[in-house]
Amino acid sequence: MRQTVLGVAAVAALLVLAGVVAGSTRATSRTSGPAADQLPPGFLGSTRPGFRAVGPRGVLNGQGHARFGIANIDSIANWNDHYFANGFSPTGTAQREWFTNTVGNPPQMHGTTTFAAPIVPVVVSLRNYDGSPRFVNGQPLVSDPTQYVQPVLDSPIFQSSTYSSSTVPTQITDAIQRAEYYAAAKSDWHTLLAPSVKPALTLSVPRGAYRFALNADGTCCSYILIDYNAFVNGMFPATSPPDNSTVVGQAENNGDITTKDISTFLFPNTFLYFGDPSQCCVLGFHTYDYENGDASNGNLQRDYVLNYSSWITPGLFGSRFADVTALSHELAETFNDPFVAGDGIHDITPWWLAPNGNCQDILETGDVIEDLPNATFPITMNGYTYHPQNEALLPWFEFQQPSTAIDGAYSYPNESVLSGPSALQTAGCQ
Repeated sequence: MRQTVLGVAAVAALLVLAGVVAGSTRATSRTSGPAADQLPPGFLGSTRPGFRAVGPRGVLNGQGHARFGIANIDSIANWNDHYFANGFSPTGTAQREWFTNTVGNPPQMHGTTTFAAPIVPVVVSLRNYDGSPRFVNGQPLVSDPTQYVQPVLDSPIFQSSTYSSSTVPTQITDAIQRAEYYAAAKSDWHTLLAPSVKPALTLSVPRGAYRFALNADGTCCSYILIDYNAFVNGMFPATSPPDNSTVVGQAENNGDITTKDISTFLFPNTFLYFGDPSQCCVLGFHTYDYENGDASNGNLQRDYVLNYSSWITPGLFGSRFADVTALSHELAETFNDPFVAGDGIHDITPWWLAPNGNCQDILETGDVIEDLPNATFPITMNGYTYHPQNEALLPWFEFQQPSTAIDGAYSYPNESVLSGPSALQTAGCQ
């Protein structure tokens, strides 16, 4: 059941632009020029794209250090740890001890943990006010992500490449995790993703809750912007057991995703704004959907760990974000914080201030580096140059000096992005 979103600014009232009236049909929704809610191709170049952590309310767990992680939930394998650093709690109280929660098994253990990683392509269908399919210049406003599935499967996220943190080729999220626990990690300790492609599902968005830009040939769409609230309401079930009126609810009911998976909902150049397109753009987020348990699982709360990520066609945001930047960002953060600080204890960190100006107090490893000039780490494989994102390492959040990560680094795979941890911050970086 979808719960209150944490750490997101209040959303302004939705602006409904003039356009096709309710009850319009294909014949009456054709236009001779740009529609009122159509944006120019270069609009995204003036935005400040980024990411969000979306965390439903979690289950409080008093254990600070536990091999088997968060107790009394039906979800992925995870483990807890703790560290000591001077800092301030979310409310501004001085605090010394902090707690982490991480996917897989502790680095001191041998062996590989492999998670099923279903990919659910999501078709975006832009609708009229009355819910009927919308057409512009005779073309349906439907954007299909399936063309991006194979490039994602061929990317460093799911294919192995060579990294300094591993003696064998591996996936980039595993390489980053090994880098941050390098001092403690056994040589054969790995955390891997086993992808599978599920049937495409459709997110229908009513007019007034989106903007769009057409391709050069007049088809849909170069990119789509969706109001954040409308997107979340269309994605996450509001009832438990989940109904089929939402994308995540359908995937759960169909068995396309389970509580033991790390699931991806892949979108085609689909980004989120807050109330007004000028408040743009969210390119992805990681979260979990929780549903009530029943007798079949011992009545444990079911937590489905997942992310929304958009494929980003190179050039939409200049050179800052491209192809799998969003997905790599969200999966790396999922590895370090699968439940998005949802219990108010694990993965809450001392307040930090990143070089890009982000001020936060949760373990969001990508947010520290996003939108910096050297934010991505180009990797060429399978005939394509991909742009996964560099990530801040755990010692950066622990204010370690020196860092216990690989080579004393604070970022990876590019170890030069961060030269040292943030200066100590008070609550809100005041």
